[in-house]
Amino acid sequence: MPKARSSLTLSDVAREAKVSVTTASRALNGLAEKYRISPSTAQLVRESAEKLGFRPSQVARSLRLKRTGLLGIVVPDLSNAFFSSIARSVTVSAESDGFSAILADSGGEVEKEKDLIEQLLARSVEALVVCPVGQTFQHLESVHQQGLPLVVVDRCQAESEMIQVTSDHIAGTRQAIKLLLENGHRRIGVLQGLTGTLPCDERLQAVSDSLAAAGIRLDSSMVDGDRFTYESGYRSATNLLTRHSDISALFAMSTPNAFGAYQAAIELGLRVPEDLSLVCFDDVAYADFMQVPLTTVSQDVPELGRLAASLVAEQLANGNCPTQKLHRVPVTLHTRSSVGKMSPS
Repeated sequence: MPKARSSLTLSDVAREAKVSVTTASRALNGLAEKYRISPSTAQLVRESAEKLGFRPSQVARSLRLKRTGLLGIVVPDLSNAFFSSIARSVTVSAESDGFSAILADSGGEVEKEKDLIEQLLARSVEALVVCPVGQTFQHLESVHQQGLPLVVVDRCQAESEMIQVTSDHIAGTRQAIKLLLENGHRRIGVLQGLTGTLPCDERLQAVSDSLAAAGIRLDSSMVDGDRFTYESGYRSATNLLTRHSDISALFAMSTPNAFGAYQAAIELGLRVPEDLSLVCFDDVAYADFMQVPLTTVSQDVPELGRLAASLVAEQLANGNCPTQKLHRVPVTLHTRSSVGKMSPS
């Protein structure tokens, strides 16, 4: 009676291939060349394992090689297409390098983020990719100082020795405001994201600088919002459009912010773009299929994830931290129908 797959051992494979257990182990662990095992023998061992349906114990292999093959990924909101897309890109890249990813959602809470990282470290992940909440970094700096390969994505800390990947928030925002100014808009409201984070702070500063270059001062009363969410976008757009009836355009710092703003505009009886122009940082696959196609500053999300994964792989391969610490990925302005020309008064 044939053995069940779960009861098969390396000895069974060695017996089938007519080699020693040591030779079978080395061949299955990719060490044939190192121990001068001929390609034909290594192939015979692999074929014997496949014939028997043998699957090596990952736990035993991890203990033997002192490696787990696990990569931890932490994001603040998996329901946000931006973060789920980054997670997918990192996962696909990591899997091509032989790693399995463990994905965790912090819910945008710093304390939960800390707990999740501790849990992943307890599971002996070999590296971490973290899209942090972004308001405090001490726990991430601690991981970095311990020598574990770590890459921080999106909400970075500008002055840090950690390896970080983010978009070019300044250049993208300047393009968006330039487009609005070129279309005659001077009263521009800003729907900001999570304050105290690098994307929010850099985008807000870029708005202020772009307006100042056009001789316009950004009034603090023209800025509202506190999260990169639909709810924040809806609430802050309602506030701004109610307080300032002369606002002709809104710059939203995320796609969810923009969707919330669009709903607020509808409820206030405003048409986009006839009464109100709307442009946002971020992009979604269906932005150009909306009833009013949304003008966006598109981040190269696949590249953010791919670059993060490659920087992790580089650290694992040579044991050294890359020389360049902060990596900025270019963005692209997609002009669609949500921005219209300001009618002369």
